[in-house]
Amino acid sequence: MARFGDGLALGPDLTSAAGSAVEQALAPLSAAPDLVCVFVRGDDPEEVEAAARHAAGAAAPALVLGCSASGVIGAGRGVEDSGAVSAWAAVLPGARLDPFRLETLKADDRLIVVGMPEGQEDDVVGVLLADPYSFPVDAFVERSDDVLPGLPLVGGIADGEVRGGTRLFVGGDVYSDGAVGVVLGGPLAAATVVSQGARPIGPDMVVTRADENVLYELAGVPALEKLEQIVALLPEEEQEMAGQGLLIGVAMNEYADEHEHGDFLVRGVVGADAGSGAIAIGDVVEVGRTVRFQVRDAGAAEEDLAALLDRFDLGPVEGALLFSCNGRGQAMFPDSDHDAKVLDRAFGPAGIGGFFAAGEIGPVSGRNHVHGFTASILAFGRPGEPA
Repeated sequence: MARFGDGLALGPDLTSAAGSAVEQALAPLSAAPDLVCVFVRGDDPEEVEAAARHAAGAAAPALVLGCSASGVIGAGRGVEDSGAVSAWAAVLPGARLDPFRLETLKADDRLIVVGMPEGQEDDVVGVLLADPYSFPVDAFVERSDDVLPGLPLVGGIADGEVRGGTRLFVGGDVYSDGAVGVVLGGPLAAATVVSQGARPIGPDMVVTRADENVLYELAGVPALEKLEQIVALLPEEEQEMAGQGLLIGVAMNEYADEHEHGDFLVRGVVGADAGSGAIAIGDVVEVGRTVRFQVRDAGAAEEDLAALLDRFDLGPVEGALLFSCNGRGQAMFPDSDHDAKVLDRAFGPAGIGGFFAAGEIGPVSGRNHVHGFTASILAFGRPGEPA
């Protein structure tokens, strides 16, 4: 008997699928679950809501957490192009579960987020699911370390094609805005990993002149000129990749002797100005930081995820939540199953569930960030195993 289970059910009747997915997830468990995560892929928000409420009833008295999604992951598969529900269940003996619902309030010229539970000394990890239209997820996550120092956040941005179409569920309640989640504390063996799916090109460089997100000089050379020098030396295949979507990695630890997988926070290169020789990127970078250009394709994404999982030191993984970018499924790989299969190979017989997100949440080098094109993973080991 296991402590984690997962289930997946397809079909136009989402309520029936929710019941089936939860039943599958609960079947192998050794005891009643403490937490059940449910993710629903459906075109009608009202049907998604009905499925969520049915899942909460089927999983009672466990805490149910979940959201609508453009695709779901469960039973070793990913589904993006049809109605489906995935469920993931966890038995967490002795653990503390603090569910929350976040809202934003206007105060003068700023927004205040309310609803986050007060931090506890034995907090281990938080799971966060957010609506992209009504919740300032980027700002909240980037500043979360100031409010909850040391607490890793993992999760994703829920899918809703239009404002008001997102559905978030926690503890039997369903919301169309804000954010929901749970803080897990107590005797848990849990660890996180974020695969940004990028391959470095060229050398590490120090930013020698910059203003906010505009880089003027890299290693004392105009940034655009330096980029052109690097691209000119690449094989033709990588030159094409750079032309299709160039990225830049910002080293998170300036004191490391070498920067390896997971040591860079990867952001997009969003523009260039031939007149000034500057390039603009999707983040603010200070002078003195180390950066390195990156490219991304299916091969790089697979290599990065496999390499990070190979270095994973949690011990035997019994269960995991997977938040994979909606640009990583069939948009990047031959099918929607890719990331689920990689985790199956790495973790063996473990309960794995999740969804395809419109932005992934996870820590890099100890700080929480919102990402794109990543796979963010929260894995659970055996109680007493080192995290």
